[in-house]
Amino acid sequence: MLISRVELQNWKNFQHAEARLLDVTYVLGANATGKSNLLDVFRFLRDIAKAQGGGIQKAIADRGGLKKLRCLHARSKPEVVIEVQLSEKFDDPAPLWRYILALKSEGGGAKRPIVAAEEVYKSVAGKETCLLRRPDKNDLLDRERLTQTSLEQIQTNSEFRELADQFSEIAYLHLVPQLVKFGSAIGGQTVESDPFGQAFLERVAKSSAKVRSSRLSRIQKALSVAVPQFEELKFVRDEITGRPHLEAKYAHHRPRAGWQREDQFSDGTLRLIALFWLLMEGDSLLLLEEPELSLDEEIVRNLPRLIEQVRRSTKKRQRQIIISTHSQALLDNKSVDGRGVLWLERVQEGTIVRSPSDEELDLMREGFSPAEILLPKAHPKDLHKMALS
Repeated sequence: MLISRVELQNWKNFQHAEARLLDVTYVLGANATGKSNLLDVFRFLRDIAKAQGGGIQKAIADRGGLKKLRCLHARSKPEVVIEVQLSEKFDDPAPLWRYILALKSEGGGAKRPIVAAEEVYKSVAGKETCLLRRPDKNDLLDRERLTQTSLEQIQTNSEFRELADQFSEIAYLHLVPQLVKFGSAIGGQTVESDPFGQAFLERVAKSSAKVRSSRLSRIQKALSVAVPQFEELKFVRDEITGRPHLEAKYAHHRPRAGWQREDQFSDGTLRLIALFWLLMEGDSLLLLEEPELSLDEEIVRNLPRLIEQVRRSTKKRQRQIIISTHSQALLDNKSVDGRGVLWLERVQEGTIVRSPSDEELDLMREGFSPAEILLPKAHPKDLHKMALS
């Protein structure tokens, strides 16, 4: 399944937003328009549904409380509402699943966040059936139940556990190369779920030797084209500490002098390795934040093609990907499907999400790239007036 549509009400800087998603979706917008906030909707669902350390109370607390989630422009409808639809194909006329979650603060006492509404629908043979609608009579008898979603409870989600599993497997990466290079020097502590890739090498180490060798071989082949003088990539463990490492061999007149460990890799090389690894690692939704950082412009220009090659070559189900980006080069690739581009625009009361118009899609079919048609609209207005004096 893939998430084919999302609708938000009062989520962070989105008073109301809705968007259709493709198998690969690009999210663009100026700084502070909410690209990270849009991706965080899917991380939030993951944090609710995951079996270990999950749940709605923790997911909200980790984000600073419900006040930090609620849009500042919320007025007559104060609840935070998320609705997602899941389909087997993005162009299916009707979704296979619909999940709706509304949150609010309880009226008195500790004013904890509670479930204002939770609904699950499943379509069978084109007919939609409601599997869950809350609050129900049990919630009214025991208000404490509203401090948890049914999504996170194995005793209540048996009819839609497939949905919970789908959310819990969502992956996110915004790799910070310095955390990988110097993780042990800064204490080795990682943020839960490791969004910045500090434990990336441990992630590589946990895979089986056969899988690890196969993936690194494919990454090696790609890097030998993208990185000058790159020849070989291998996984090793430190003989004294047992810590995992990656080693790369570069062309050199002295054979042993050509080997480097990850702390000597360029930032771009590390980010490419992590990107390719995650593309091959699973088949759940993958969220990528600005993958163009630290990369050569020509590599960035070819990223859409490389991503599609990896997706199509995997033996697993092709992974759905949502990418936030500022990059002119990335969106200048004419293989990017304009229907899969969303651009965020800041208006007086928050941010709105726009899809290309029919006219803009026609221009892209005629040979213009999304960068030429859409990126200028995502740039801040009056940028030429920016000055420090």
